[in-house]
Amino acid sequence: MKIGAENRKKVIAMAVLLAIALPLTLYSFRGMFGGSSAGSPSSRGATPQPGKTGLPASMQDPSQDPRLRTDILVASRKIRYEPGRDIFHMKAAPPPKVETSVRTTPTPPPTPTPIPPPPPIPLKYYGFASKPGEPKKVFLADQNGERVFVVAQGEIVDRRYRLIQIQPSSVMMEDVLTNNRQPVPLTSPR
Repeated sequence: MKIGAENRKKVIAMAVLLAIALPLTLYSFRGMFGGSSAGSPSSRGATPQPGKTGLPASMQDPSQDPRLRTDILVASRKIRYEPGRDIFHMKAAPPPKVETSVRTTPTPPPTPTPIPPPPPIPLKYYGFASKPGEPKKVFLADQNGERVFVVAQGEIVDRRYRLIQIQPSSVMMEDVLTNNRQPVPLTSPR
């Protein structure tokens, strides 16, 4: 098999990476094959210094002692399980709650929130005009006074309000969206 110049570079790079990866892989799996770590006292030739208990100095702490503590085992066997007790922590069960009788007055049912009144119709009634043979028409203006509407009975103003009834002192308007009827009183022009 003939290796070209480009493939030769790839083969050399692969061989270098393999030479680096193989020792690293063996080093990471050394504990699985019965090897000892390089940092352990036995590999350095040092022997552990026994303390008063005959254990290495690092294991003289009772919480680090690997031996079976039968006194804790006997104490745990004497504890009975009670519902509501946490079995994963060695604590005393909380004292039972004592219920005391306290007179309370029954709370009345909540009152419904009152429905807010509909918004006022934002039109002003300035007067009416009537010609013989034609229906009566009224003059309405918006709140700003920028637009004036001349409307006959039954017509819709500003695409929302319908003129229902014309009277000399007021007009009855209906909000088409909410079916709300409101009288709009006659106001004097400023």
